[in-house]
Amino acid sequence: MACNCQGKREQYEVVTAAGKVVFTSGSKPTAQAVSRRYPESSVREKGTDTSETTNTAGRL
Repeated sequence: MACNCQGKREQYEVVTAAGKVVFTSGSKPTAQAVSRRYPESSVREKGTDTSETTNTAGRL
């Protein structure tokens, strides 16, 4: 039997500086970890235009 949460679950997207979605996850910490691999990337809730920019300064 399928899940009954249809659309109620939050999902997060990792978006590059060029605006391309490169990763989608149901976990915000996972999306934030993946976003560190892409310079100037951001994490946003799926289906929205607002995003949380990832700070890549000071990273080795």
